[in-house]
Parts: sequence; C-alpha cells; structure tokens
Amino acid sequence: MTTTITETPPEAPAPPRPVAAEPVEERRGSLPVVLVVALIALLWILPALGLLINSFRQPSAIRQSGWWTVFGDLFAEGAWTISNYSTVLEGGFGNAFANSLAVTIPSVVIPITVAAFAAYAFAWMEFPGRNLIFVIIVGLMVVPLQMALIPILRVYTGFDLNGTYPAVWLAHAGFGLPLAVYLLRNYMGSLPGSLIESAKIDGADHFRIFTRLIIPLSVPVLASFAIFQFLWTWNDFLVALVFLGLSPENRVLTTELADLAGRGEGALNLLPAAAFVTMILPLVVFFSLQRFFVRGLTAGSVKG
Repeated sequence: MTTTITETPPEAPAPPRPVAAEPVEERRGSLPVVLVVALIALLWILPALGLLINSFRQPSAIRQSGWWTVFGDLFAEGAWTISNYSTVLEGGFGNAFANSLAVTIPSVVIPITVAAFAAYAFAWMEFPGRNLIFVIIVGLMVVPLQMALIPILRVYTGFDLNGTYPAVWLAHAGFGLPLAVYLLRNYMGSLPGSLIESAKIDGADHFRIFTRLIIPLSVPVLASFAIFQFLWTWNDFLVALVFLGLSPENRVLTTELADLAGRGEGALNLLPAAAFVTMILPLVVFFSLQRFFVRGLTAGSVKG
C-alpha cells in the first residue's frame, strides 16, 4: 500500500503594515504655536542680551549709541572692557553680595526644614484638628506682607532685633511657610500608602520613615520650593530695607542697586554690570534645579 504525502505550500508573508503619517493639518496647526513661543522667548531674551552687552562696553560708548551697534564691528579696538565689573565689585557690591547670601540661605533652609516636618505630620499622622490647622495655614497665604510689616517691626523693637539678620530670616521664613507646607503636604500625601505601611511593619517609627523614605522621595518638590523662596528672598527689597536699613555694612544687592540707580547719569555705565552681578546667582540656581521645577509643582495634583 502506497502512502501519498501532500506538501503544504508555505504561507505568503503578510504585507507590511502601513505607517500612519502625521496629519498635515496637525503639523500646520503647531506652527503658529511654535512661532508665538519663539517670539515670546525672543522678547524676554533681548533686554537681558542688551544688558549683558552694555555691561562690557566703554562708558562713552554706552552714552553715545545703543547696544545693538556693537554688531557692526564686534572686534573693534577698545570696544570691550571689564572695568565696569571691577568698579562695581570694589564699590560695595562685593559686600552686598555676601550680605545677600547671608540673608537668603537661612531664609530658604529654615522654612523648608520646618515645612517638611509639618507636611509629613499633616499627610501621615493622625491628631485632633489636623484638617482645620492645615486650612488655617493655607489661608495665611492671602495675608499681604505689607500689612504685617508694622506689627512685626514693633515685635522686633521689643526684642531688639531690628537691623539684624535674624529679623530678616524670621520674616521671610514666616511668609514662606504657608506655601511650603501646602506644596510639601500635597506631594507627601500623594506618595503610595503601601510604602508607609511596609516601613511600619518593618518596625520604623515616624522619624525614620520621614528621614529615610519621605525626604529622598520629596526632592523634586523641595527643589521647586527652594527655587521660589530663593528668588523671592534674593530679589526682595522691601523686607531688607525695613529690617536691615541702609547702613553700608548691612546693605544687600537690591538696596545697593537702588542706591546706585539714584546716582543718575554718573552711574549709567555701572548699572548694567551691577544688574548682572545681581542676576547671575538666581540664573545659576534656576537652571541647575529647573529639571525638578515642573515635577515639583505638578506633584500631588493628581493622585493615583
């Protein structure tokens, strides 16, 4: 008996799946958005660029022509100088820069430290009146700084704090705490509860959970608030003027810059360099921490 084996023909290869092309309408629709964003960025950059160029120009050139004229001959002899910066730093801005650091760093560290502990308590600890106290703290964000200056000044007079750095530290920390508690509590509250429960099962107390688990996970929101608080304190004029005064040894950069601007035409060539001395550190802080900025602001807005 003969057995016939029938060979099955191989299956034809499947035709390649077509790749969906990006709709032409969508690409055309995004073009105006890109143009508008580019225009806004250009409008923001141009004044800073002009300020930077003028800070390196000769005083006579600043008075005679606009900053854009340098592009006609960038490498002309004697067109550029660093004497503006040396004059500014030797004229009091070096001391004012150090004073601004002495004011700003504690004014950032104090509210972040206090708010981190408070935010963890509001997010993960049970105690009477927790929600009410949190609402009251958040409501303090609407209190204007100007309304509190006179009462704070009277309190400082009683404790002989006027004209000292702690007076400025406490003022900035007090008005920065409500926002810090709000941001940090929302972020810490959005962390998975299973992490906290697992740590408790392993025998960790609240302090260990806070320092070993919550703080490392909260770096984005801590960095975001640090940017806010640093820029607010560094650029502040009113609080430094009221509580530190205008004595040369206590002046910060903003009060020193205001004094320089009040000298009129004689300080015209120094103002661009002085402005950039004031701006350089906030720019470094912002661009070094900007990768945490959006993450920290949006954290806690959506849970799950």
